Amino acid sequence: MKFYEYLKNNLCSLTEEWYNGLDKNKSGVYSSDNSSEVETLKDLNYQFHEIFIEIFNDEKEFGEDSFHKWIEEVTSDQGHLETPLPEIIDEFLRNQQIYLDRVKSFFAIYGADHTFEDYGISIDRITETFRQIVVQFSLKKQIKSKQIIHAQSELITELSSPIIHLNDQISLLPLVGEIDTHRAKVIFTNTINFCAEQRVHCLLLDLSGVPIIDTQVANQLFQLINGLKLVGTQTSLSGVRPEIAQTSIQLGIDFKGYKVYSSIAQALANLDFTTIEIG
Repeated sequence: MKFYEYLKNNLCSLTEEWYNGLDKNKSGVYSSDNSSEVETLKDLNYQFHEIFIEIFNDEKEFGEDSFHKWIEEVTSDQGHLETPLPEIIDEFLRNQQIYLDRVKSFFAIYGADHTFEDYGISIDRITETFRQIVVQFSLKKQIKSKQIIHAQSELITELSSPIIHLNDQISLLPLVGEIDTHRAKVIFTNTINFCAEQRVHCLLLDLSGVPIIDTQVANQLFQLINGLKLVGTQTSLSGVRPEIAQTSIQLGIDFKGYKVYSSIAQALANLDFTTIEIG
């Protein structure tokens, strides 16, 4: 009897053996007791075994890309994305051990019909294939995680720069936290687009929540002010900290052309909405 046929006849038991031995105290996808999630987990494991046993099918060639679709599906699963990689690798190794145990069982029964070389080839094929799968999976999960972090970072950046309508003439853009070059560019693009679309007459740019900015970011923010003029929005500044003022002076930026206030309250108390000049 071929080892491939032996595995195929016991395909369902491979998943059951794996799940029954699963440590439910693990985090992420392995700790779930939700029946639907458990079935999904088992189904993914069963699909894995369906693909894996084909490495012993001598009637057709096993391609290295056979697992790509499965890996793509698993690394796109939210439960697996939230599961630490070491725990997932540990489960790969448990599945590997299941196969190594099946080799021992098979040769204990049918060893008379096979050579010791056959035994060694089976062991090597299992360990090498698992090594390749773990490497592929780890790389793919790393890429997926970076994509999610990048998307979340982009969303946080956008949400951290809200433009608030104070009345029909003036809007407020309160900036909070450190501003790096990337965030400054996002603020520039989003603010210009918003003010142009909403026909904002006057924008109060408050910097009281910004601890410090470098010369490149300061230059980007003042380019924003000049850009807003081109779309018909007059900009006033409030909450300019001494550090930011020093950076601006080092850049040679002249504050004479801007309305600058120490706070939002002072700006609102002094801005004359009836005489706002555009351009």
